[in-house]
Formats: sequence, structure tokens, C-alpha cells
Amino acid sequence: MSRSPREIIEEYFRRGDYTGWYEALYQNAGGDASAVPWARLSPDRDLIDWLETDKIDGVRKSAVVVGCGLGDDAEALAERGFAVTAFDISAEAIRWCRRRFPESRVEYVAADLFDLPPAWRGRFDLVLESRTLQSLPWQMNAPAVAHIAALVGEAGALLVLCLGRDDHEERRGIPWAQSRVELEQFQAHELHERRFDDLRDPEGHRRFRVVYTR
Repeated sequence: MSRSPREIIEEYFRRGDYTGWYEALYQNAGGDASAVPWARLSPDRDLIDWLETDKIDGVRKSAVVVGCGLGDDAEALAERGFAVTAFDISAEAIRWCRRRFPESRVEYVAADLFDLPPAWRGRFDLVLESRTLQSLPWQMNAPAVAHIAALVGEAGALLVLCLGRDDHEERRGIPWAQSRVELEQFQAHELHERRFDDLRDPEGHRRFRVVYTR
């Protein structure tokens, strides 16, 4: 009998394993995307809006998607011309991506954000971090930021998409909405904030969309 995502997450957190639950959750889903809470089976609307509004052209540029999930954001970037590498800590998620997009140009890789291939350091023109930080406890926030920032190449850009909260609000999760102060950690890694969008949907949910450049 399949378990709920929260049951799986709580079990792993009790063990002190804050990343192993991703693989367990994808395996538990058994190919049913409705059992994966963040699986939309379409690209993130804030990503698409940014690509279209800023007229982003990825031809002859590289991109990496952090925690790519089921691959929709990676495919959207590939459609814009980027040579895309998309990784996830869950090998099952990566197998799922390859089944969904068998003819894809995206390179899907099972990899751990905290132990990435050294060759990826400073390699990419665009790094997409969509909602990975908000799935990690506060103790892992700073090291995660450092590893994500390290992927940004010379003159490259980082796009961060996440749930947002005020700086004074308590950090509650999971997911843990990010504050502006927490996101400012990226600027300690030679990145500069170029755009900060504070967005709300009709239901009042708050989201941040932030662009940093090297």
C-alpha cells in the first residue's frame, strides 16, 4: 500500500536523512504523477513568463536545472535553444524523465547537489533553481546556496523560483518559504541581484522570482 508524501518525509526526517526521501517518494508514486506533490506536468509559469517577457534566447548557451523533478522546466529551456543538463538526486525521477521525453535533447543525470561533478563548477550560462531550497531544512540552506552558486559560469545568470515570506515570519515547512534575507546569501558568492519579483497568485500564495548574475 502506497504511503502519503508527508508520511515518507516525516519518516526520513526522523532518521536525520534530509535528502533520501526524494527517491523514496518517487518510487512510492509508482509512475503516478499525482502522488508527487510538486509535479505539474507543465513548466513553471514563473519560468515561462520570464522567458517570454525577457525574450530569453538560449542558442549556443548552456543551462542546468537543479532538482529537475519530472523534467518540464528542463524541456522548456531546451525549446529556447539551451543545451540543457538537468539533474536530480532521485534516480527514479531521472528514469521517469527519460520515459516521458524519449527523444529529448536534455542530458538527464542522477546527481546530488552536495556532491556534484567538479567539471560542472562555473560551467553554465544559466542555472535554474526552482523550489529545491524550500524543500531543505535551514541547516542545509547555506551549503545548498553555495553549491548552486558554484554552477554559474563567468557572465552567467541564476534564476531562483521559490515560495516567499517576510524576513520576520517564522520559517515553517515543508515546504519552507524563503525570505529575502535568506536569498541574499547568493550575493556572498560573487553573484549580484539584478531582479527581484515579489508575486502573488489569486489565492494569495506568495512567490519570489529572483535573477542573479555573475
